[in-house]
Amino acid sequence: MPQTITLDNDAARIKTKVPLPLPRKRWCGWRILAGVTIIVLLAATAIYYFRFVAPYESTDDAFIEAHVTPIAPQVSGRVSHLYVEDNQEVKRGDILLEIDPRDYEARLAQARASLAAAKSQFEEANAQLTVDQAKAEEAKAGVTAAEAESSRAQADSNRYQAVESRAVSRSQLDLAETQARSAAAQVEMARNKMLAAEAQAGLSKTSIQTAAAVIEQSEAALRQAELNLSYTKVLASEDGHVTHRTVEQGSYVQPGQALLAIVPLKLWVVANFKETQLTYMRAGQAVEVEVDAYPGHKFSGHVDSIQAGSGACFSMFPPENATGNYVKVVQRVPVKIVLDATPDPQRAIGPGMSVVPSVRVK
Repeated sequence: MPQTITLDNDAARIKTKVPLPLPRKRWCGWRILAGVTIIVLLAATAIYYFRFVAPYESTDDAFIEAHVTPIAPQVSGRVSHLYVEDNQEVKRGDILLEIDPRDYEARLAQARASLAAAKSQFEEANAQLTVDQAKAEEAKAGVTAAEAESSRAQADSNRYQAVESRAVSRSQLDLAETQARSAAAQVEMARNKMLAAEAQAGLSKTSIQTAAAVIEQSEAALRQAELNLSYTKVLASEDGHVTHRTVEQGSYVQPGQALLAIVPLKLWVVANFKETQLTYMRAGQAVEVEVDAYPGHKFSGHVDSIQAGSGACFSMFPPENATGNYVKVVQRVPVKIVLDATPDPQRAIGPGMSVVPSVRVK
């Protein structure tokens, strides 16, 4: 029969040979569970690192850039109409502002009148050339007639001199000689008239060339007047948003004066990576860009190009490593990252904003 003991203490348990619990085995189970948990955590950490950390290179030294276009007038005048406001979106060719065009309309009318006058002078010069050429032909004909008359008179004089003096009176001989000399003088006079007529025709040709040059000059002045009139309407050079507007309606503006700027819709990121981060970085690699203004939202892009040189090399005061004590400093190299899509209009981003790009290099 089993021995019955009623004592509730350790001594009674020992006498009755009741087995004690084994705390060491329980402790070993907890240790195994903790070890397995640690191994799983280490494995998960390793997987996360090699999948989401190791293949990427990132930097917080990165900013958004864009080709900001300053808008300036090409003619002077008072702004009669202003069509845009700050941060307004515009399309290429939209009228931003208009300068009072009345002065330029008057200059255009004057240029048109000058061109009409130049054309009239050109036509007059052509008509004068026709007249002068006719006079030159007439003078040539006069020379021919005078030469013929001179030849006849000289022949008569020679015949009178050839006969005996008894057959021809002295007065007839003198008359023949006089007529011969007069005909020779007429020939010389006709030749001089012909030369003068030819010279006048040449002068008329020169006048035509001058008139043609005046026409070209007047046409150029007309085109310039038309351009100046068109410049009174200042247009947007590309799609974008109006920024930094300093002009107001009624202001007097001068050529080249900055009135406003247009930030285009096409943006990119310039990220200054450490040179040790460029080992596996190549153009075309995918990039995730996170803008500081919108945490949690990522923009997709790709590496466009890597600058051939560090940023310090192209600074205003590049370092002189050949002088003094040299301390090696890791350099930064600008990398251009192009966004794949136009940013959401609800998330306004622009040049100078800070971003954190992550480039997948492996």
